[in-house]
Amino acid sequence: MAIILNRTALADHMGVSAPTIDRWIKEGMPIVTRGGRGVEWEFSLPDVIRWWGKRKEDAAAGGDHMSDMAEIERRTALAKMQRAELELAKEKGEVAPIREFERAQARMMAAIRTNVMNVTQRAVTQLLGETDEAVFKSKLTAELRLALEQSADADLSEDDEESDD
Repeated sequence: MAIILNRTALADHMGVSAPTIDRWIKEGMPIVTRGGRGVEWEFSLPDVIRWWGKRKEDAAAGGDHMSDMAEIERRTALAKMQRAELELAKEKGEVAPIREFERAQARMMAAIRTNVMNVTQRAVTQLLGETDEAVFKSKLTAELRLALEQSADADLSEDDEESDD
């Protein structure tokens, strides 16, 4: 004959609180009689112990399905939130596609390369015949600074034909 316990007695027997019993009910613990409106909950102690043991086995083997579902739901909610935040950031113009960033970087590097390579043409006439090292360094530094300033001021926007991609 099975031992039948009410909710309070089951909680005492299992060494848990009544809210834990309520949670276990939601998680699929076997019930003999569903309580409500003056009717007490009834549980078969052997069935509950078998269910509880199986849960512990599953959890130890990594098969805690309730935890897995909770984790899936948590990760899904997180992904939805991150997607919404990304869409908002896009609308605000705070983020750009990687390809657009790569194109801007390439244009910036090309401007720097062009301006630095022009230093030799501009500096050669100034430095030709110069023997004073301090003057030589000063003029070369000024030309390099000018090249970098021109690079910083360069128009890096895409041409109309490139933006049609």
